[in-house]
Amino acid sequence: ELGHGPISALHITGSGPNGRVIAADVREYIPPAATEAPAAAVVTEAAAPAAATPPSPPIPGDGYTDYPLSPAALEIASQLAHSKQNVPHYYLTVDITLDSLLDLRSTLNGSLGKEEAGISVNDLLIKAAASAMKAVPSANASWMESSVRVYDTVDVNVVVGSGDALYAPVVRNVGGRGLKSISDEVNAAVSAIDEAEEGVGPSGEAFGPMGTFTIMNLGMYGIKSCAPIIREPQACALALGAIENRIVPNDDPDSEEIYKQVTMVTATLSCDHRVVDGAVGAQWLGAFKSHAENPATLLL
Repeated sequence: ELGHGPISALHITGSGPNGRVIAADVREYIPPAATEAPAAAVVTEAAAPAAATPPSPPIPGDGYTDYPLSPAALEIASQLAHSKQNVPHYYLTVDITLDSLLDLRSTLNGSLGKEEAGISVNDLLIKAAASAMKAVPSANASWMESSVRVYDTVDVNVVVGSGDALYAPVVRNVGGRGLKSISDEVNAAVSAIDEAEEGVGPSGEAFGPMGTFTIMNLGMYGIKSCAPIIREPQACALALGAIENRIVPNDDPDSEEIYKQVTMVTATLSCDHRVVDGAVGAQWLGAFKSHAENPATLLL
């Protein structure tokens, strides 16, 4: 159409009087898209394998060494920096007693075959997060500039690995799945990462898509608590610390002991204040704590 798109009078050099565009100019004109498209295709094809290219060798200097980053690591760094700068983060922390959850885990794993992978504490807490989303659905949302999008299902990105081998495979529809199904998918994703060749990321449906919520567990490093960076466009991220035995006041009125030992974990929720205000964040974390401390609700 004249005046719009690649075939436009604004793009054609006229050969008529005073530079006017005449019919012959239009017939002979070659739109830029026709000449530039092949070049764009070449760039796209060349960029695809770049993500699988391992970083260059270390570069020694005078008193220092530079370690080049892979394209994947650079992309993650860019995304997290952008999120930290643009998302108004705030943080909520709660301590959760895990004794009942550990008892349920032991019971469930006792019913599995010897060759089957057992259900982990992390699997149960992933399910507890999805159950909390059912109780507080407004936290399962994204900021869309002119609106807030609330999702129908809870798709959880589970952070695995570190450095250049940092991945966040997604577990789809966690709220509608059983604990064994969640556990099997997480284990499959971890196995895919372990089996991936150096410099080449794991493949599969779990890798790449963005979920609606992220969970990371730093307990294996002995970290008590962590305030995670939200991964846009998600509105919340949950970090779990180390599971540890703690001495707390005994709330059993029939016991003669003043204190008792319990197994606890600290959970920290990062929220996007544009989507999840303080009251909603507190409601979600309270629901998460309730499900984790009363794990029979996870089987409903």
